[in-house]
Amino acid sequence: MTGELFFKVVMGTIGMAIFAILLGLSFKGIDRKIAAHMQSRVGPPLRQPFWDVGKLLIKDSVVPKNAVSWLFNFAPVICLASSITLLLYIPIAGYGPLLQGHGDLILILYLLTIPALSMVAGGFASGSPYATVGAQREMVTMMSYEFPLAVAAISIAWKMSDAFKGDVFTLSFISSHPIWNNVGLLGIIGLLFLLLAVVIILPAELSKIPFDVAEAETEIAGGLLVEYSGRNLALFYLADGVKTFALSSLVVAIFFPYNISQFFALGSIPAFIIDFLFFLLKVSLVMLFAVTLVRVGVARLRITQVVSTYWIAVTLMALLGLVLLMWDSQILTIRWW
Repeated sequence: MTGELFFKVVMGTIGMAIFAILLGLSFKGIDRKIAAHMQSRVGPPLRQPFWDVGKLLIKDSVVPKNAVSWLFNFAPVICLASSITLLLYIPIAGYGPLLQGHGDLILILYLLTIPALSMVAGGFASGSPYATVGAQREMVTMMSYEFPLAVAAISIAWKMSDAFKGDVFTLSFISSHPIWNNVGLLGIIGLLFLLLAVVIILPAELSKIPFDVAEAETEIAGGLLVEYSGRNLALFYLADGVKTFALSSLVVAIFFPYNISQFFALGSIPAFIIDFLFFLLKVSLVMLFAVTLVRVGVARLRITQVVSTYWIAVTLMALLGLVLLMWDSQILTIRWW
């Protein structure tokens, strides 16, 4: 890597981190406001997440007496850093990611596990029995949703390889070739099943209701985060906002990579602005349907229900989507001949 490229990556990473934190906190404020109105409440102001983070950052972090202090303090840093790293591989508003390479779709699947693993490590390191129970639940939940998520990702890549010649495991390639344009009726139904499976997985990735069994304030007093406070808790709070934005952007990049500037005779700057605003709209809608509406309308599940939901219902849904994509390819091949 040349010095100029290295400087570009470093500055781009800093800019992306600031951008992701601001948008992540903004979306958290919007989410809380919408949820409050759905429950006939006024709710906090949209800037409340910024106030919460600011207040936590000026407070000291209390480390429990029986905690493994270095791991306890290091876990939130890793959680935030890995959440920001996710965004470096995701196309934003139709523009290529800052980092990309062969197989980055698989790399993203691995990166998605790091924030959860860092929270598990921090929970175990805290020495709290509540955090230990939360860490165990988080590990079980993670093992439950990883398989259907991998099936969905492989299904998309397989269909792309059937329709195009190129690096189908590169997210920028997938984003630049909308898959909906290259499937028949069965393929569209299969993609809808895959999209639904991913939407159900999102709340668990973000530890939101109904899959927030690892925190479960009414049962285990906050679980993983029960012993965290001050700046450490602020880092976890920021990581949650960044990861929410990153996952919503990932869904948009795979399933809804369309731009609207092509329908208007605009210059480069106005086209970028309108595409960026359209991208934010799509991200907001994904968050609305995958996070806000679900956590307001559904009660928390038990850990056994979480496992059965992902290992049976969601996995079968993803596999059905894969099968429908395979049948669609066979039908299209027969028609071509």
